[in-house]
Amino acid sequence: MSDVQKILIIRFSSLGDILLATPLIRVVRDAYPSAKIDFLTKLEYRDVLKFNPHLSSVIGLENSEFSTLRELGSRLRIQQYDLLLDIHNSLRSRYLRFRIHSHKTRVINKRSIRRFLLVHFKWNLYHGIVPVAERYLETVRFLNLPIDRKGLEVFLQEGIVGATTSMLDKYHLDRCTYVVGIVPTARHFTKRWPVEKFVDFGVELAQRHHVRFLIFGSRDDREFCSDLAQMINARSGTSAAENLAGALSLLETAAAFDFCDVIVSNDSGLMHLGAARRRKIVGIFGSTVEEFGFFPYGTEHTVVENKMLGCRPCTPIGRSRCPKSHFRCMRDIHVRDVVRATEEILMKKTTHESA
Repeated sequence: MSDVQKILIIRFSSLGDILLATPLIRVVRDAYPSAKIDFLTKLEYRDVLKFNPHLSSVIGLENSEFSTLRELGSRLRIQQYDLLLDIHNSLRSRYLRFRIHSHKTRVINKRSIRRFLLVHFKWNLYHGIVPVAERYLETVRFLNLPIDRKGLEVFLQEGIVGATTSMLDKYHLDRCTYVVGIVPTARHFTKRWPVEKFVDFGVELAQRHHVRFLIFGSRDDREFCSDLAQMINARSGTSAAENLAGALSLLETAAAFDFCDVIVSNDSGLMHLGAARRRKIVGIFGSTVEEFGFFPYGTEHTVVENKMLGCRPCTPIGRSRCPKSHFRCMRDIHVRDVVRATEEILMKKTTHESA
């Protein structure tokens, strides 16, 4: 399709999915350097793409009301897009596809049947593990565009980097042997390693190494993360843990990640943000599995999980409670295994610096 001049990509949410779409954005821009490429997402996620140089514009969806979708569809139809890539494939995106009426449309294959069979019957019909980022790239396979495997991207302005650096100066991170980022929260309960496990993890690592912990989360997580930092410090007899939850914007969090030697995280949007900054990741997976494709992409990582449970996975996205009431997918993940995975990454840093 050499005549493509206008392209629209649709992915409404969530943070991780938007970041996982950045390889698609980059590959499409490389193929069509002079095209107008727009990205439609929810207003709350627009910032993560705000400085992406591969995009012409980021369109924010204010709400999901029918009148808003209808008006937006009419407005976008005027653009006469040559190619529409729907990597959300929901009722809302289908409605907008109908309203926009692009010349050519391609839609993500979510492997919905395989996902349903794995969740409800534990029949694993996935043929290997395909990252979601590469499933998004399947929508342009008909164009014979390459998978560049350069990873995820999030772009920062110098002002954001400078302000974040100045803010972190007071923690004297350069005096520590290691800086470990901790993301102890997630949107859904079954994706959260219990807080007492994170405390034990922090205490053990603080007693074994000269380490500083930076704890990340949203404004709603501020109190939880503050309690976690205080418990780590009290039990380890140090001042190793600092709570940054709610103190940073999303892009400032990305800038702060750059100071971390490793990020220990639940399966969450911030885990993917860390991957987008090429941080090394220790991902803790509970009710979800790697077959769904939402593991750290394009960066060195280790996934720690309980592979011995017959009830796992119980969901592709997370639940508000354990349907079996035992929550063994997270409770049975031992602190020593997360410490070991973290130390293996940190030791590589030490070996590299001494070489």
